[in-house]
Parts: sequence; structure tokens; C-alpha cells
Amino acid sequence: MGFLSLEGQAALVTGAATGIGEAVAMRLAKAGASVAVADLDLAGASRVARAIEEQHGKLAMPVEVDVSSAVSVDRAVAVWMERTGRIDILVNNAGIAGRAAPLWEQTFEEWKRIFEINVDGVFHFCRSVIPHMRGRKYGRIVNIASIAGKEGNPRMTGYSASKAAVIGFTKSLAKEVATEGICVNAITPAVVRTRMVESLSPEQVAYMTEKIPMRRTGTPEEIAAVAHFLASPDCSFVTGQCYDASGGRATY
Repeated sequence: MGFLSLEGQAALVTGAATGIGEAVAMRLAKAGASVAVADLDLAGASRVARAIEEQHGKLAMPVEVDVSSAVSVDRAVAVWMERTGRIDILVNNAGIAGRAAPLWEQTFEEWKRIFEINVDGVFHFCRSVIPHMRGRKYGRIVNIASIAGKEGNPRMTGYSASKAAVIGFTKSLAKEVATEGICVNAITPAVVRTRMVESLSPEQVAYMTEKIPMRRTGTPEEIAAVAHFLASPDCSFVTGQCYDASGGRATY
């Protein structure tokens, strides 16, 4: 077994058709895990699953899921459990930024949609998977939050608030299962070059990048490297933590 090996483990990664989720799925498979590539975009998920099997020779299954729907989430978990009999790792990555605008130009519907995906999605998947992990006395849950959840980005109130909620949820759940072999942690990336970021205005990206001491955006692979450790058995005394991957932006 190699360093940080995940051989024989089964992972489920949401929002895995592109960006950070895709990079995490590929990284976990390279380390030996079989991976459920869960996404609303089934064609994209299928592409990533094929790439995993071709490049790493590991079982990878595309799973269509709407993270905002508890029924859809339970179905996705059941399908992967039926295939593998276990879920060792859950990475909640699916999320949206929402429309960039000051609060007074946003609607309650836009606010709700951001929370349905960014927060409710994390709740649904954790609630669906945690009984299985508790039964086996083992599990690793990694929630992808954002530095915006700590510092707040202007014109992104819904996104910033939703990611703050993910951080709080992570810390709470981690304490609930701390004695059961289950570690729950969050990652807070600064701006990373993904499709989500490409939907933002140049001004927004500049605002976020200017605050990064490294003076550059991160890559999905750099976030996946942090997720790999948090998803591994080696992460045995680390739980309820919020790992910054921000090029030095966050100093607390």
C-alpha cells in the first residue's frame, strides 16, 4: 500500500463532472478508491467516470443526482451502496455561486436556490450516508466550503452565507460522531479556476485574486490534494476542522 492509500475504499463525490469535484474524484481513484461520480450533468459525470477507469483502472460509476432533493440523494446513495456495499468517503463539492449583485438587487428565490444546493445538498448527503458510516464505525466526510464563508465577498451575500453555514454544519456534525471513527472536515478554497469562477465578472475575480498573497488563483488539483488527506485513514485525529487552501489569504 502506498502513502495515503485508499485501496479497497469506496468514495462518493458530488459535483464531480467538472472543476474541483472532477479533480477530487480523479485523485481519490489514483489513490486506489472506487468512485461514484455524482452530478446533475450525467453526460459530464459519465465522461469523468470513463477517464477514471481508463487512467487508473478503478471502478467509477456516473450517478445522476439533484443534491437539492432528498429523494434524489437517497436514490444516488442506494445505487452506489448496491454496487459497492460500502461508502467510506463522502465529498460534498456540488455548489453554485449565484448571480453577482448587491443584496438590494437579489430576489428571495435566488437566495433560496443557492441554499438548496450549497447547504441542503450537504445536509441531504450527510444524513443519507451517516447511518452506514456509524454502523461500520468508520467514515470520512469532506465538505467543500469557501473562504467567502469566513470573510464574506461583496455582491455574493447568498454564496458567502451558504458557505458559512457549511463550515458551521461541519463543526457540529464532527462533534456528534467524534467517538465513532468518523472524521468530518471542511476545505475553504480561495478563488480557483473552475467553470463557476468563469461565470463571475472580471472585477469579481480581480477582487478575490488581489487578496491572495500568492497573487494567483488556485487549481482544482491543489484543492484535491488537501481533500485526499482528509479522505484518508491517516486523517484519524483531525475532525471538525476548516482547512484553508487560499494561497495565504486567510491567516486565522
